[in-house]
Amino acid sequence: MHTEFLMGNEAIALGALAAGVNVVAGYPGTPSTEVLETVAKRKTDDVYVEWSINEKAAMEVAAGAAYAGARAMVTMKQVGLNVASDPLMSLEYIGVKGGMVVMVADDPGPISSQTEQDTRTFAQFSKLPIFDPSSVAEAYQMVQEAFELSERLGTPVFFRATTRVDHGYESIEVVDEQDWQRHRPEGFVKDSSRWVIFPRLSVVNHAKIEARNARLSDELSDYHRNFIVPEVGVQPRIGIATHGINYAYVRENIDEQSHVRILRVATPFPFPERLAKEFLEGLDEVLCVEELDPVIERQLVYVCGKYGLDVRIRGKLTGDVAPSGENTVESVGEAIAAFIAQVKGSTDDQAQIESETEAVPPTLPVRPPVLCAGCPHRASFYAVKCAMKGRKTIYCGDIGCYTLGNAAPLDMVDTCLCMGAGINIAQGVFHVEPDTACFAFVGDSTFFASGITGTVNAFYNQANMTLVVLDNSTTAMTGHQPHPGTGRTMMGEVVEKVSIEAILRAIGLSVVETVDPLDHKLAVETVRRVADEPGVKAIIFKSPCVVLAKPQAKSQVDPTKCVGCQRCVRQLGCPGLVPRDGKVVIDDSLCTGCTLCEQVCPFDAISGGQRIEMDLPKAGGRA
Repeated sequence: MHTEFLMGNEAIALGALAAGVNVVAGYPGTPSTEVLETVAKRKTDDVYVEWSINEKAAMEVAAGAAYAGARAMVTMKQVGLNVASDPLMSLEYIGVKGGMVVMVADDPGPISSQTEQDTRTFAQFSKLPIFDPSSVAEAYQMVQEAFELSERLGTPVFFRATTRVDHGYESIEVVDEQDWQRHRPEGFVKDSSRWVIFPRLSVVNHAKIEARNARLSDELSDYHRNFIVPEVGVQPRIGIATHGINYAYVRENIDEQSHVRILRVATPFPFPERLAKEFLEGLDEVLCVEELDPVIERQLVYVCGKYGLDVRIRGKLTGDVAPSGENTVESVGEAIAAFIAQVKGSTDDQAQIESETEAVPPTLPVRPPVLCAGCPHRASFYAVKCAMKGRKTIYCGDIGCYTLGNAAPLDMVDTCLCMGAGINIAQGVFHVEPDTACFAFVGDSTFFASGITGTVNAFYNQANMTLVVLDNSTTAMTGHQPHPGTGRTMMGEVVEKVSIEAILRAIGLSVVETVDPLDHKLAVETVRRVADEPGVKAIIFKSPCVVLAKPQAKSQVDPTKCVGCQRCVRQLGCPGLVPRDGKVVIDDSLCTGCTLCEQVCPFDAISGGQRIEMDLPKAGGRA
């Protein structure tokens, strides 16, 4: 054993490796990404790891490995679970042979997501056991226990960590590499009565699942990470039920001498019912402190009704805890203080929580997210905006850095639902408003993940729309992971690049043009020409992410030519352009020399930049 200072996601990865994981597949998404990246960095030669093209593919790869007896893990964020839910719901009925952990990172807040959905609720829906760690150290240990339970029961299990555990840090004891388990898969054994899902098999297995979960609820009441403090029998008449990182928040606000009983739930499903009954006995009121859904609160109400316990359960459903958003130490402290004051009276010194008076720090300035200086997506949006000026258009966006194209002054994202949806939404608008010029923007990584299906649908159903692929040669939003178009894998292999242009032409598109968006004049001309073509057509704006491309030379403003019109600032919104003393200057620390502002300036007051020359096909090409 040795000590390491680890991020929660790193601890989860090392825990999986210590458990003898053989195969890890996933799709990048904050706050889950570092789990797979750490596995790739720290793995031994007998471990396979991949970034799959989406979460559904990753789930199925992991399932195949688990069918063959391997220990497998699949990683994603909470919205990715929606994509993976189709195979997962059937996989529960089929089961697995090797241990299979479905690591899902929830994002209360949400900090970097479309939704605040709670995987604990999904576990109830899918009837799968779920583990919910409270700290980095516990995450390391608990993921190993998750593999053991999964393999023993022959079922996938969820491992649900939230952002504050995923991205928190702690010095923890970890197993030395030479002491990691070495799990040797038996291999796939043919048995169509087990591995081929038929209605009759599903009916039989459904009954088995319900019986298993009932037994597991009782078993998990003895699981050492589900516990009550102080032990039952001590004086408290009030209690707090909590989970995950919220347990740490509660302990920050409740000391050992407080007359409050605490229930910590580490396995929200199957719910440890017997332990919950022990916790409730002798109490008058309970406050449920949890993030997102009132999972524990609903379960405790059920337990009270089932066993005739006269305990009032309070939480989100009663308005005592905020119904949405991320909890903090402070918000939990306020909720507990209000709860205790209402139940026992504010004069009860033993129960009263004393809050320290601290100086209020100054309010931080509002800093809305923007596209990076020199980002090629800005140039792509601006080219389309200029080309379609005065025409009735809709711009359907997608999930990625380019979602920021919705902000002023670009204002080029009219819709954004989920990955790949913009392509189909554009089709839906066209079928209702045929006179609207419909555009759908999608990134290169997202195109592979979920854009191909929508493009096939558009071509097959004869929509009239323009697909714009923003190809910056990486998965930029989540940390520059490789994808099929980059020519390398997570295992470090150099492979043949998958051509987006070739895919589009294979689908049947006859108009597919690739252009550098930083060549503004050519980009605008290309958009005008392509948009007037009938049917489904595509423009691939190809230019590398500024994080990957080093500036060739930086632009400069000639103050003698700058008249202070600020057209560059008002049209582009680039953070590298700074109004000062009635004119504009360029922030050298941000400028990448992309030259877009030089091409926009009507007075030739900006010069000196040098954009990266792209080796692209000639415009006007046809299949």
